Amino acid sequence: MSTTERPVPRWAYRLAHLIPFMVLPSGLWRLGLVFGSSMGMLDADGNATRLAGAGGKVYVVSLTIFSELVALTALGMVSRWGEVAPRWIPLIGGRRVHPYAAIIPATLGGLSLIALWTYAFRDAYTDHFIPFANAGWKVLMLACYAPLNLWGPALLVLTWAYYRRRVSAPAVVVSTR
Repeated sequence: MSTTERPVPRWAYRLAHLIPFMVLPSGLWRLGLVFGSSMGMLDADGNATRLAGAGGKVYVVSLTIFSELVALTALGMVSRWGEVAPRWIPLIGGRRVHPYAAIIPATLGGLSLIALWTYAFRDAYTDHFIPFANAGWKVLMLACYAPLNLWGPALLVLTWAYYRRRVSAPAVVVSTR
């Protein structure tokens, strides 16, 4: 599967590769806005909302790309480049990555994602959410964004596996004979 110092559990390898796909549906939904669809959202007057101007479109595309790139960093938890910095990186290239240099940001990131998406979804299943033209549009939006609620917990579980693999010392068996 990879060339890491210690073997990566198969479930962790699969989870790391699944995380970018948790982020992808929301990005595709946002791209619908960039290409001119209202995605069923309505403004306060009941009219279809559209992304206005090039600035809004650049922002949405940038947010989508950035989100996916951040999600792809989860692969570092199960890859060689999560243990030894790639040679092309200035100053640290080729050096061993201290485990806590990955564990601390990943833990903070996972907790931040849980807080962010818990707050973002606080009204998702009430009448105080974004107004939509009909229930189908709301269901589509929720289906695209719901996987983001799994991103934080998945990253924390993956970070725990990385910690166990990189920091936890193997058990030493002492013979009493």
